[in-house]
Amino acid sequence: MKTVWLLALVAALAAGNAHAGNSQQERMKACNAEAAGKTGADREAFMKECLRTDATSQQGVKSSQQQRMKDCSKEAGDRKGTDRQAFMSECLKKH
Repeated sequence: MKTVWLLALVAALAAGNAHAGNSQQERMKACNAEAAGKTGADREAFMKECLRTDATSQQGVKSSQQQRMKDCSKEAGDRKGTDRQAFMSECLKKH
């Protein structure tokens, strides 16, 4: 069912942006390439965010908030409480 939803989203974006031409096609290619290895709801959320972002984000200028949170959380490791909160705050500012 999620695959059907994703296909419907892609079709709607393609139909709504028919005048956008190659830029939308390029964004779809780039997002699909970046989504390699992701499946299910994770891929669906990634594609939705990726297609929504502007062209500068597509060039790798900034990663999505969700990805930054994921990366910083991994780096935080076993930190707890205010130590973790302070680390996450600084980490998110850097990324």
